[in-house]
Amino acid sequence: MTISANALTDEAIARRTLPNGLRALCVALPHVHRAAVSVHVQSGSRFEPVMLGGISHFHEHMLHRGTRTYPTAHTLALAFEDLGSELGAATYVDHTVLSANSPIENLGAVIALLGELVSAPVFSGIEIERGIVREEILESLNEKGEPVDADELLIALAFPEHGLGRPITGTIEAVERFDVPTLHTFHRENYRADSMVVSVVGPIDVNQTFDAVERAFASLTRGTPRVDIAPAELAGPVFRYVNDVGSQTALRVAFRAPSERDPLEPATELLLRTLDDGMSTRLYHEVCDERGLAYDVSATYEAFGDSGMFSLAGEAAHGSAEKLLTALFGVASDLGQQGPSAAELDKAKRRFAWQMRAVLDDPAELAAFLGLGELTAVARSPEARSRELEAVRAEDVQAAARRVFAVSGLAVAAVGDLRANQQKALERLVRSFR
Repeated sequence: MTISANALTDEAIARRTLPNGLRALCVALPHVHRAAVSVHVQSGSRFEPVMLGGISHFHEHMLHRGTRTYPTAHTLALAFEDLGSELGAATYVDHTVLSANSPIENLGAVIALLGELVSAPVFSGIEIERGIVREEILESLNEKGEPVDADELLIALAFPEHGLGRPITGTIEAVERFDVPTLHTFHRENYRADSMVVSVVGPIDVNQTFDAVERAFASLTRGTPRVDIAPAELAGPVFRYVNDVGSQTALRVAFRAPSERDPLEPATELLLRTLDDGMSTRLYHEVCDERGLAYDVSATYEAFGDSGMFSLAGEAAHGSAEKLLTALFGVASDLGQQGPSAAELDKAKRRFAWQMRAVLDDPAELAAFLGLGELTAVARSPEARSRELEAVRAEDVQAAARRVFAVSGLAVAAVGDLRANQQKALERLVRSFR
C-alpha cells in the first residue's frame, strides 16, 4: 500500500526567509474560494519563568484588545469582520497561533491587520481581560480554589517542577500581577521575527502574497536565541488522587513519550492511531464495546522539542474506577507484548493518508499544518509526513509501545469521590504496573 497526500510535495510549498528573519510559506490552491493565514509564534507556558506562569495565554487574550489603528477590542473585531474574517488565537505549551481567513480580495488587508496586531498591540482594557481570564481559570478549580481538572493534574505529575507541567492559563495569583509594562516586555522578548512563521494558503498569487507579508511584518526585529531546559526524567510510577464530588471518577494515565525528532516519533503516532482513531480501534472496542466500563475513552500523544507525553483518559462510576484502570493498563501492556496486527496498522495508515488528503481541501487546516511544521522543523509537508508513517513497520510500533508503556515514566491522576479502600486499590494498581 502506498500512502499519498495527493500531492502537496515539499517542492510545491513556496518558502522565503525575510530580511528580519521571519519565515513565510505560501501555497496556491486554485480550487478553493477563501484564503487562510496562520501566524505561529514560539511562545508558550513551557518557556515562562514561574513568577510569570500563564503570561503567554494572558498576552494572547490581550492581543484581542486592540492595536494603534484599532485601539479597542470592539474596533479590532469590527475591522476583521468588515473584511469577512475574524481573529482566531490559541496558546499551547510550546507555541501560540494567531489565525484568520478571508475572501481572496481582502487577503492583503487581513495580512496587514495581523502584521499590525503583532507589531503594535496597545493592551487596552487589561482589567476587563483579567476578569475574563480569571473566570477561565476558575473553571478548573473547586469551591475551595483547589485544582480538580484531571488533565491539568496529570501533566503536573508527568512534568514536575517544569514549564511543561504548569497550566497554560496560569494561576489567579499570577494573573493578578500582570500589568501593561510586563506585557510590553514579554511581547518584545517573545514576538520576534526569527521565532515566528507566517503561512498563507488559498487561491493566491504567491509573489504578491510574499510581498504583502514582508510589508506587514517588516517592523519586527530579531531576538536572542532561546535556551530551553529539558525536563528531568520522571521517577515513576507516581499517583495522585483528588476528591471532588460527582457521579464519576475521572482517570488520566500518562507515560513519558518520544520527542518531536526522536526516531520513534512516527511509530508512536501510529501507536496512538492503533489505540484511538475511531470507535473500532482497540481502546474503545475493548473498554467500551466489550466491557461497558465507560461511555467514552481516548488517547493522545503530544511530542515536544525534548520530550513527549502519551496519555489515556476515561470516566467511570466510582465503583468501576479500579476496573477501568485495569482495562487501560491491559490495553497498553498487550500492545507492548504483541504489537499491532497487520490489519490494525494498515487501517491506521490508510486513515492517516485520507486525513492528509482532506487537509488539501481546507486552507485553514493546511496553513496551520505547514506553519507548525516549519516552526518545529518537523513534518514540513503532508507528503513528507505521509512518507514517514508509510515507512513504519509493526515491529516499530511494538518497540514504541515497549518504550512508552514503561513504569518509570508512568503518572496517574484520579479525580472522584472514592472511599479510602478504593483510593488505595487504585494506588496499588499503579504501583504494580509492569
